[in-house]
Amino acid sequence: MSERTGTPAAGMSSRAADVLEFTIIGLCILALVMIFQPFELLLFSIGSGLVFVGALAFNLVPLAVPGVPLRSVGMAALIVILLFVVVVGLSILSAWLYGVYFVKPPG
Repeated sequence: MSERTGTPAAGMSSRAADVLEFTIIGLCILALVMIFQPFELLLFSIGSGLVFVGALAFNLVPLAVPGVPLRSVGMAALIVILLFVVVVGLSILSAWLYGVYFVKPPG
C-alpha cells in the first residue's frame, strides 16, 4: 500500500462541531415552538416547513464531531437533499400515474 504524503486534511474543530450540532437542534426547537404557538397562522406554516427541514438536517448530527472534515458534512447534506428530491419526484410521478390510470372522467 502506498502512504499519503503531506499532512492530512484537518477536520472540524470542537467548537465548529458544537456550533453545527446546536444550530441543527436549535432549528428543530424553533420549528416546534412555531408550530405550537397559538397566535399566528403564518408562524405555524413556516414552522411546519422548518420541521421538515430540521428533520432532514438532523441526519447530519452524527457527523458533527471534532475531526470530521466539513467536506464530509457537505457531501452528506447533498446526499440527503438528493434522496429528498428523488422521493418527491417518485411521489409526484405515482400520483400522476394514479390519476391517469385509475381516475375516470365523469360521463
